[in-house]
Amino acid sequence: MNEHGSYGQFCPVSMAAEILCTRWTVLVLRELLCGTTRFNDLRRGVPRMSPALLSKRLKELERAGVVLAGPGERGVIEYRLSPAGRDLEPIVMGLGLWGQRWVESQLSLKKLDPMLLMWDMRRNLNPQPLPRRRCTIQFLYPELPESRQNWWLVVDGGAVDLCGFDPGFEIDLLVTSSLRSMTAIWMGLSMIGREVDAGNLELDGDPEIANAMQQWLGLSKFAGASRNVA
Repeated sequence: MNEHGSYGQFCPVSMAAEILCTRWTVLVLRELLCGTTRFNDLRRGVPRMSPALLSKRLKELERAGVVLAGPGERGVIEYRLSPAGRDLEPIVMGLGLWGQRWVESQLSLKKLDPMLLMWDMRRNLNPQPLPRRRCTIQFLYPELPESRQNWWLVVDGGAVDLCGFDPGFEIDLLVTSSLRSMTAIWMGLSMIGREVDAGNLELDGDPEIANAMQQWLGLSKFAGASRNVA
């Protein structure tokens, strides 16, 4: 790129890259494609991105005609993809599938973040296998600092909430695991039964919920992709 941030080429690839290949932009698009619309929720999906940079990237995408911003419920600004933005879905999904297939799994499992993992699990959780009542599932990662050890998923009427503090409900299932093991399960690199048998994961509580965990757990959208590396 030159000093103005342009490749200086008329090629459509270079023009698209000028919009999409700045740092964090593809991850912001990933969140929008997953249905996230509010600024604070976008921050939860990219927890290591500063609020100032997120705001800057959203404005850049808006100027490029990829994102539409406007008031939503209660006047809160919401961000939605334009038709041009929605047209990026196969590109972003293709990047994810390529990463799942070709990036060495042990490298991926060094980049662990409990907030991002739990946020994605909340987003993809399938309530159907769970009992038709409010279910509270606590996740405990003992190796983390105390402030990041405990997370709660509350499933009620098909809605799923993520809490970083005790919501005060009776716990239906306690999941005790290393963050690495739970991330491997979420990425489709391992399974509940395998981690239980290896002593890396413990399930305490309602046996119906425990036995159905592989079915209700929200896995990565790329978990089913075949891998070409160990």
